[in-house]
Amino acid sequence: MNVYFHTFGCRANQYDTDVVRQAFTEQGAVVVDDPAAADLTVINSCTVTHESEAKLRQFVRRVSRTGRAETIVMGCAAALDDVAIAALPSVRAVVANADPAMVLRAAGLSSRANVGSQHAAPLHRHRALLKIQDGCDEHCTFCATTLARGANRSRSVAELVAEARVLAEHHAEIVLTGVHIGTYGQDAGSGGLTPGRRPGVNPPLSALLEALIQAVPQVRFRLSSVEATEVDDTLARLLIEAPRHVAAHLHAPLQSGSNRVLKRMGRHWYTAESYRARIDWLAEQLPVFGLGADVIAGFPGETDEDHQATLTLLHALPFTYLHVFPFSVRPDAAAARLPAQLAPSLINGRARELRELGEAKARGYRGRRKGQRGDGVVAGRAGGRVDVLTEDYLSVYLPSDRWDGRPRFDLIVD
Repeated sequence: MNVYFHTFGCRANQYDTDVVRQAFTEQGAVVVDDPAAADLTVINSCTVTHESEAKLRQFVRRVSRTGRAETIVMGCAAALDDVAIAALPSVRAVVANADPAMVLRAAGLSSRANVGSQHAAPLHRHRALLKIQDGCDEHCTFCATTLARGANRSRSVAELVAEARVLAEHHAEIVLTGVHIGTYGQDAGSGGLTPGRRPGVNPPLSALLEALIQAVPQVRFRLSSVEATEVDDTLARLLIEAPRHVAAHLHAPLQSGSNRVLKRMGRHWYTAESYRARIDWLAEQLPVFGLGADVIAGFPGETDEDHQATLTLLHALPFTYLHVFPFSVRPDAAAARLPAQLAPSLINGRARELRELGEAKARGYRGRRKGQRGDGVVAGRAGGRVDVLTEDYLSVYLPSDRWDGRPRFDLIVD
């Protein structure tokens, strides 16, 4: 069986796809790069925005026209499907989330007990993903991901260390990913991703990172996305004192710089002031610091004053890039029922202003870093050049003939 894989959404989704891909190859399937050459297409879906689901539907229809392949849709949007996805052409099955055994069964293949052993999930040639937890115990009013993925479930330290050791054999950087990684080890219930795991057994994220560094000191770890106020003192110390082991980079979701809007979003664990205080302190300690954030434009009830508060905070903090999302109604999320929904033209105008600010911040930061040294890991190679990612999340492109084959090396940022 020839199988084509496609992923929408976050790095947790990328990890899940790689685990399912590995399960198929263990069953003798051949992974192909062209859906027209496939007997089966497996698509990992995302439900974070209306646009992501629209792209999913378009892609399924396009695949159905390109060849003979049937399609299995898995992931977050699949978990919330109201039969709209199942009714798309060539869809054979819709599988909630991404359990490898369930996807194999939907494909008509047998599933062994060890299917889905979560090892060697690549992100790029010399970078890898390590999913440390799944789910989220918060209830942000704009988010349907919690509904799709369920409660916070942490994997055991022993299992993660074992997987990191396997990854370290082939990768120079390991990215810790999940849905809400700052709550690693804080599971409210029993069970979790590791059968038999008891609540309270796992330490916090910072202690997990210390254990990983001790076990595989030869690689660089990177945090995929973590709340600013969940960076405890130990995690901050690792960022500051262990630059060869932990990338000097945080992606710290902000969503809004208005406390009134944050409250409406259900993001009760921080304020604009506490977010700023933590980031300001870290920026003072770190000579090199890549800082990104997610920001939502046009949340229901957002006033001009709220939008200006967000712009003011973004101007004040040393962001090096921004991910801006125009507010998108998710039918199952509480924000869909909030009053004072904004007009699309207003939402898009505010999103454009935020993106322009993010682009200016990125240009300014790169200009300041030009000519300085960076700790680079090869992220890809194409078109006669090598893409190298620095510790602070800058891409530097080198001609292939200037690369000596090492996966990690110091370089000058240009």
